[in-house]
Amino acid sequence: MATSIEPRLLRAFLAVADELHFTRAAARLYVAQQALSRDIRRLERELGAELFGRTTRQVTLTAEGARLLPYARRVIEAQDELLAAFKGPVPEVRPLLVDVNSPGLVHERVLARARELVPGHELMTRYESGLTHAAAELLAGRIDVSFGRFAGLDPAVRERLAQQPMRYEPMAVVLPEDHPLAALDAVPLDRLAGETIYAGAGNPRTPEWTDLARRLFDGRGIKIAPPAPLAIGEEEFRRIMSKYGNPVLTGIDFPAMPGSVLRPLVDPVPLSPVSLVWRKGQKHPGIDALRTAAAALAEEEGWLERPADAWIPAEDALVMLDRGRASPPVARPGESNVPRWSSRATVR
Repeated sequence: MATSIEPRLLRAFLAVADELHFTRAAARLYVAQQALSRDIRRLERELGAELFGRTTRQVTLTAEGARLLPYARRVIEAQDELLAAFKGPVPEVRPLLVDVNSPGLVHERVLARARELVPGHELMTRYESGLTHAAAELLAGRIDVSFGRFAGLDPAVRERLAQQPMRYEPMAVVLPEDHPLAALDAVPLDRLAGETIYAGAGNPRTPEWTDLARRLFDGRGIKIAPPAPLAIGEEEFRRIMSKYGNPVLTGIDFPAMPGSVLRPLVDPVPLSPVSLVWRKGQKHPGIDALRTAAAALAEEEGWLERPADAWIPAEDALVMLDRGRASPPVARPGESNVPRWSSRATVR
């Protein structure tokens, strides 16, 4: 048996004992689940005792784990008291400005989860519409974090930003209720041949989205609608879209619009790659929390799993595989943190 035990191993033990769930415990500690599992196995080896019962369905505390629990709590409490006694004044941390693009998107869920992780810090919501516009705001220091298609940015801009792949969002089309394709549960891409689809053309905030649409429509007989007046705000966007009457290319989580239906696109399933983006070198507890929250939600809901019949541009696929500097990844034991690939997936 070891003559001393690192407090880090006891903190890992207490997190798992409290959560009885390795994924949640890893997110709480801002570490990868695989690293947490290694720490628990090391602690068990050093103590010569099995601390947790593990099955595919649940984690339970063993009798030896229950015996260790009060000792571990006293050790960690004593260490925290010691550190607090010699800690200087805590510098004030300014609010973190987080652009969620538009109301109603899953980015708000990531932000909500992050706020739970750092309740002592202020994470403020902003709405910048598109990543191209948000990137300029990031570099100017007017916002701190955004979400979007990182490969769609100018390479010189990307060089100054950091990103964490977060989600392959299936794409969809918003159709007027009386459109012939509205009766379908899902719309095959070839059924859009001859249609004119609105994809943000002319909007200076979202050229990365229009470029993605252009790549998707190329060779399929689908036209991109000409620029419409730039609409700021949800109600104004709905009014303009209703007035012009074109179907709208969007993501599967786009909020409902009166008088229209949202239908997923299939055959193949086109994917909008979404990354969490911030300035290189920027430090803030809120960024760590956002990265942890994004990784946890991606793991829980399979956001980085690609459908077998997926479509995605080759450049975007490479960006989404760049996990080397990604966050505390949250992966199942024994699994890679690289997104699952299928030989049937389409990369354009």
